[in-house]
Amino acid sequence: MPSLPRPGRARSSALVLFIILATQMMIIVDMSVILTALPKMHRALGFSEASLSWVQNAYTLTFGGLLLLGARAGDLLGRRRVFIAGITLFTLASMAGGLAQSEGWMLIARALQGIGAAIAAPSALALLTTTYREPAERTRALTLYAAVSGASGSLGLVLGGMLTDWVSWRWSLFLNVPLGLSLVALAPRHLPETARVTGRFDLTGALTSTIGMSSLVYAFVRAGEEGWGDGVTLAAFSVALTLLAAFVATELRAEQPITPMRLFASRERSGAYAARVLMVGAVFSMFFFLTQYLQNVHGYDPLRSGLAFLPQTVMIMCSVRFVPRLAARLPASTLTAGALAIAALSMAWLSRVSATTAYFPGVAVPLLGLGVGIGTAFIGLTAAGVAGVEPRDAGAASGLVNAAHQLGGSLGLGVMVAVFSAATNHATGDARDTLAHGIATAFTGSAVLLVAALLVALVVIVRPARGTERVVAARAEAS
Repeated sequence: MPSLPRPGRARSSALVLFIILATQMMIIVDMSVILTALPKMHRALGFSEASLSWVQNAYTLTFGGLLLLGARAGDLLGRRRVFIAGITLFTLASMAGGLAQSEGWMLIARALQGIGAAIAAPSALALLTTTYREPAERTRALTLYAAVSGASGSLGLVLGGMLTDWVSWRWSLFLNVPLGLSLVALAPRHLPETARVTGRFDLTGALTSTIGMSSLVYAFVRAGEEGWGDGVTLAAFSVALTLLAAFVATELRAEQPITPMRLFASRERSGAYAARVLMVGAVFSMFFFLTQYLQNVHGYDPLRSGLAFLPQTVMIMCSVRFVPRLAARLPASTLTAGALAIAALSMAWLSRVSATTAYFPGVAVPLLGLGVGIGTAFIGLTAAGVAGVEPRDAGAASGLVNAAHQLGGSLGLGVMVAVFSAATNHATGDARDTLAHGIATAFTGSAVLLVAALLVALVVIVRPARGTERVVAARAEAS
């Protein structure tokens, strides 16, 4: 059992929360901070248009694919010990990425960052859920964690724009170094350690899931470039389906799987994971394409492009204040579904952009709506993803929450790159109009993903929750 902070000692729960939130912010910011730097990185390191998306995917795929193994490592080796190892690797890889001199160098550094994040992130969230056991304290801590997760994506775009415009795109990566070193210094003194336990690492499960998801994302990107009938595209899809099927079979047979199937016994948790994949896929592909739209269609510089996301960032941060009050009056499942509906409508509005669309209201107002919807939904889906989890499964459940986040980003971007490519290949008009049309089509795809997330929430989370409420009410009346 994990040791807990004691009142009056330096290892206070407030410092534990600070370290965990700072870690989550750094890891999620790193998914988006690079986006506003991509046009300059493209020219500096010689990336092609298609390979540019792999600056993002090299990070998110290794992160998402190895998260479950990282969660298992924390359970077996001690969560504080594993957390420190992960942050150390993440910090060194960030330094290497900032110094990159070629396309290959950058992609290797981004992959190593993803591995470091996969090692550290599950232990961080698991420490939060085991440190805060009182319902009110846990709700507050999870609300802050979810708000940081939601806001950090758009905050990264602002920071990336500032650093790229004022200093260099390389500082989007160097930014992690002082923060990472600070966390490595604070963790041994303030994070509680958990005891080592005897067990095995499910390497087969980790490898089949990571390579399978990577093949699936590559297949979508390749399809956008070469067509759905291309031999390599079909081979990549075949490899992906084979390995993902092998992953499921492995987890069902493994004595100590990285993904205990009992976590999916709860419809609430299963629905939360699925909805999170769809929602994050929509949001992070929107980040990628809206950055290109602002810079390449409207001529924004990186700073102005980053600042354009402030409406969304501000609204997500405000969700920390208003969501707990709404949660006291509305069922959490209903609140999450309503938030996803707002997000889907806002994305549909954004999909109407063209080469002549003004920032206000055509971009700014949809971003406000997305901030409200996404900020609120993140809080509900994070809480649902770890609801009712026993302490022994805290690491695995935390790994699944983060895995859904990262894999959603990778898969969503891969799908939308294919959608974008198909739209631009058949568009007529000048380059600016063609680019705007392709981006608008990608936004339409993101709106479809959000509608799918809403349907999952309504069918899998809201309906069972209402059934449970009716049963509880009936029992209360009978007694």
